[in-house]
Amino acid sequence: MIMISVAGLIALILCLLFGIPYIDFMKKKAYSQYIREEVAQMHAYKEKTPTTGGVFIVVSIIIASLIALFMAQKTTTSAMIVIMTLIFYTFTGFEDDIKKIKAHHNLGLSARAKLLLQVAVAMLPAFYIIFSGKTEVSFLNFSFDLGYFYPVFVVFMMVGASNALNLTDGLDGLAASSSVFAFLACALICYFNNNIDLAIISIAASASCLGFLYFNKKPAKIFMGDTGSLALGGLLATIAIMGKFELWLIPIAIVFICETLSVMIQVTSFKLTGKRVFKMSPIHHHFELSGWSENKIVKVFTFITFLACTLSVLVYFLYKA
Repeated sequence: MIMISVAGLIALILCLLFGIPYIDFMKKKAYSQYIREEVAQMHAYKEKTPTTGGVFIVVSIIIASLIALFMAQKTTTSAMIVIMTLIFYTFTGFEDDIKKIKAHHNLGLSARAKLLLQVAVAMLPAFYIIFSGKTEVSFLNFSFDLGYFYPVFVVFMMVGASNALNLTDGLDGLAASSSVFAFLACALICYFNNNIDLAIISIAASASCLGFLYFNKKPAKIFMGDTGSLALGGLLATIAIMGKFELWLIPIAIVFICETLSVMIQVTSFKLTGKRVFKMSPIHHHFELSGWSENKIVKVFTFITFLACTLSVLVYFLYKA
């Protein structure tokens, strides 16, 4: 428990320390965010806000995790796979952000290129689980073995989680604040299951997101960009996969899932009927156009995440006890 706390403290301090010089550097280089045309009128003031803040989130997570893992003598294969997956997803998101910056537009990697990279990275934890023979998936009293179909499940889960968090990252502080509680819930579950290595990484991620909120709360001084959102989403899914509580990620990541479903519903409805279900998707933009302030949306969505994570952890503990 001490090393878990140490990881969280180091990650928080590092994120706060790295943030200031990184933001100054990005401002000098004029590496700023370009806003979607659909929300340009509402978010015009964010146009020149620096992006790729995910860089110092991830660096803080990795340094804090490695220090605590070495001190706790928990540098396991599982932990290294989680960290490697985080690094690869970070590079994917960073490449996407850089293309947007160079093109001076909010379009980065093509959907196909991004998907291929996400799928390729997902193979790392997928095949590790296959070779370890832990292909069973369970939730409460339900349990079933996916066998050789497990990699398909992992790909769906990791690609879905990374894109879901990416879609959520549309308002100041929304993705980061929700991630704080999601990773905290993962840390508690991992600790309960004696997966100290994964608990260390989870708490480092939660603390780094908390530190990032200092710079990302409204009005944001920097955005995490795809560098952060794809990496954090992929990390969240990888921790659940390696910790073998895959389906528990559904309630833990309920806000991220609802954001994704709103986009899917909107696209499907428009293609089939020519009508839109929401004023705009992802759903946080629907509430913006309905008159909710940005702060109110972030507070409500974060509270929903907090409530869902708290209930998930309580039910998990009571069921496993």
